[in-house]
Amino acid sequence: MFSIIIPLYNKAPYIEKAIGSILSQTFKEFELIVIDDGSTDNSLDVLKECIALSNLNCRIICQENSGVSSARNNGVMLAKYDYIAFLDADDWWDPNYLFEMKRLIDEFPMAALYGCSYYKVKNKKNIPADIKFIHDTDRSLINYFQLYSKSLWMPLWTGAVVIQKKAFVAEKGFSPKLKLGEDFDLWVRIAVHHPIAFLKRELAFYNQDVDAANRAITEKWYNPDEHMLFTNYGDLVKNKEFKIMFDNLAVYGLLPYYINDKNINEVNAILKTIDWHKQRNRYYFYYKILPKTLLKLYLRGIKISSNFAKLFLGIVRH
Repeated sequence: MFSIIIPLYNKAPYIEKAIGSILSQTFKEFELIVIDDGSTDNSLDVLKECIALSNLNCRIICQENSGVSSARNNGVMLAKYDYIAFLDADDWWDPNYLFEMKRLIDEFPMAALYGCSYYKVKNKKNIPADIKFIHDTDRSLINYFQLYSKSLWMPLWTGAVVIQKKAFVAEKGFSPKLKLGEDFDLWVRIAVHHPIAFLKRELAFYNQDVDAANRAITEKWYNPDEHMLFTNYGDLVKNKEFKIMFDNLAVYGLLPYYINDKNINEVNAILKTIDWHKQRNRYYFYYKILPKTLLKLYLRGIKISSNFAKLFLGIVRH
């Protein structure tokens, strides 16, 4: 039924918990494929020990460090089942994750992509994803573009997604050149051609209490060809719902690049295409009214005030 793909790179402190969550699944028809992406710590040793102790059927493939997209793509090519589930080595699943995804597939066999809600784990707290699911039932086909636009909280996170293998292959999988947003890039290409089914139930855990050096979403700069927002989406921009979603993401995600003059030519080119009448007033204020130097000071002040408020609340609660 499911081929589970785990890309592994320097995640020795976390892989045991990820494997444990797979072992605890109530639905047992799956295979596990781990692609070690050239780990330089003892991740591989820890993994092998976990597998030996659990007697879990697992294929381990070692490759030179090529990035998470390459690792996942190579794993999918080895998969024997029709449905692919992805789990990163520092994340984990609820015991009923595969069981519920199987039910979702049975209910919506016409879909090519299936997702569920999830928890963001931050400072050891489970924070439910703020996905604005509006249907009367807890499961339904969704409009991915509309759903993402509502809160800009990604409705489909890789660790809470199952994809039909033939759709994955047809879209040529994850783009290896992207370092940020390779999942978004694939989901939007799928969303244009196929139905997507969604379950509004938190069954996966997105661990953000990880060493920042080993996470993609950190305060670092990406070259234009590495970042989803600088990708040329071709005819997709003619899709009105995609364009609205992309504009919403762009004015939010490009702000650090704009105020720090990073990739500035590409940023300005994207900003010229934004329909500002459909954007929140604050972003029009940021980009069109405030001089950049004042904008930097203004945003820095907001950040300092926010950090102070969090510190104060922490003191009060204690």
